[in-house]
Amino acid sequence: MNRREMVLSALSGFAATALTPVASSAQSNYPDRPIRLIVPFAAGGVVDVIGRLWADKVKPLLGTIIVENQGGASGSIGATEVARAPADGYTLLLGNTSTQVLNPAIMARPPYDPAKDFAAISILANSAISIGVHPSVPARNLTELIAHIRANSGKMAYGSAGAGTFTNLVGEMFKQRAGTPDLTHIPYRGGGPVIADVVSGHIPMMMINITSQVIELHKTGKIRLVAVFTPKRLTVLPEVVAATEIFPGLIGALFIGVFAPAATPKAIVDRVAQASYTAVTSEDFKSNLSASGFELVLDTPEDAQRFVAAEHARIIPLVKALGFKLG
Repeated sequence: MNRREMVLSALSGFAATALTPVASSAQSNYPDRPIRLIVPFAAGGVVDVIGRLWADKVKPLLGTIIVENQGGASGSIGATEVARAPADGYTLLLGNTSTQVLNPAIMARPPYDPAKDFAAISILANSAISIGVHPSVPARNLTELIAHIRANSGKMAYGSAGAGTFTNLVGEMFKQRAGTPDLTHIPYRGGGPVIADVVSGHIPMMMINITSQVIELHKTGKIRLVAVFTPKRLTVLPEVVAATEIFPGLIGALFIGVFAPAATPKAIVDRVAQASYTAVTSEDFKSNLSASGFELVLDTPEDAQRFVAAEHARIIPLVKALGFKLG
């Protein structure tokens, strides 16, 4: 049995048992009112897209899901609200690599501890980060882009979704590996504004998560994608090189998942996780993710917790090595 078959087998057993009756009447009646899903980033971004798709797909199983965008501080404002919310399953977080790994590591006084203050429910998807440039940049691929940056020392800049975000970290990782230390970083407040400025030519380059919008802009020639930070090329973008083809190990994929306050009863965590499993394994959810360049992740709450811990172990040494800080 291969790894994928083992995961699916485990999940099938999990799905069959997650709906077993629970002792507490309050828990067994869950949910009996709308659930708030806090998306700690601006509307229209990659995390928001996944959150709204997930909320729509779990609605038949969990009832009304109210999606609330609470952006700011690279996702920390919304994440902090969920960490401090009642642990009753009615306030959930759509967290990601920034909120659950990066932010607490680079903040002087982090407002929450991702390991102690949250219970992982489900990792939904991985979203690849890419390098996109304005068509006026005379670089058709990653090698040519690096040469162009070096030839225009101090004149090139890249935009990211914000200071301290994972797109910013990947940009700094790229600078180090490419030997382009004077590539200037311009932080934005979310992915939408940075895309708009690259399309309009206000900035030449960006580190951005792959979405259906980014794919469409690339295919219509409004931007040019020159690399994706994935172990191999994406199926939907076979012409775009994986950065690992030139820089082995240079991977930047943002995970996106559902989290609850730490003390949330296991029965409720399992109830939401089972609904999430049903949603992400539906054919239309999978096809939507694939078409948008996302990688589907199948897991149980225990697997999700281990996944986050593994990402912490992988990313934090990179943060320390780069001296990466918020701001």
